[in-house]
Amino acid sequence: MQTDNLHRFLIDNTNVRGEWVHLDETWQQLLACADYPAWVKKILGEALAATMLLSATLKYNGTLSLQVAGTGAINLLLIQATSEGTVRGLARYKQEPASEKLQDLFGDGHLVITIEPNDMGERYQGVVSLASDTLSEALANYFEQSEQLPTRLWLASGDNSVAGLLLQKLPNAEHEDEDGWNRCVQLADTVTDGELLSLDIETLLHRLFHEEDLRIFEGDAIKFQCSCSQDKIEAMVHSLGQEEAEKILGEQQEIAVDCEFCNRHYQLDAIDVKRIFTENAVNSDTTVH
Repeated sequence: MQTDNLHRFLIDNTNVRGEWVHLDETWQQLLACADYPAWVKKILGEALAATMLLSATLKYNGTLSLQVAGTGAINLLLIQATSEGTVRGLARYKQEPASEKLQDLFGDGHLVITIEPNDMGERYQGVVSLASDTLSEALANYFEQSEQLPTRLWLASGDNSVAGLLLQKLPNAEHEDEDGWNRCVQLADTVTDGELLSLDIETLLHRLFHEEDLRIFEGDAIKFQCSCSQDKIEAMVHSLGQEEAEKILGEQQEIAVDCEFCNRHYQLDAIDVKRIFTENAVNSDTTVH
């Protein structure tokens, strides 16, 4: 089975479009960065699959983030995907929740979808209520309200892989098949988590829609990749200002930064800090205005 891929498909004559995503190596690399309990892994995996489905639905060139900051058992859940097909994510948690309903998992809070364009264009942000019981339901409500397009998601999260299926009713769908949307949703509702996690796209879609005319498009590869780097850490230190950076050095003898997404450790000593501010001073002096 092709893994770590996202495929788009069309159900012809119904004007229903769809997406399917399956991630295993990407999921394993994300999990290797932290030791999450099973109940955190479940919602984190669902959020990972959902974010990749969203990334294929919401056209953008930059970074798409799905984030929940709440007062419940999970303080923060964050998945970041890029238009280049990379993704990273993390969760911070406290006690085990009373149930796996969104409000028990996150307490007071909202799910926020943010798009940051690479070209410094307009930033987009959508807010999703956590009144629904599941992430799938919450995101379906988001599409209904913000995009005015009926959309359904099916998400599955396992120890070895995560997967998701999305169906969306396109405008003027009734002109071709008045019952097409309802029929496709009823068929997709029969899918199980086990099927989502174990079947390739051709087998899964044939199982669900074998009486429909399907077109499956070439898949897009997805991989885990953290965007942290030495250059970004040094830029952050420079933004602190030389006085503050030297104050930290005086107290700790180094400036240490750990990336929460990938656990990479960055360590800067006095020589590094001096170089950062010397280089920036030189670059500033030689800039032609």
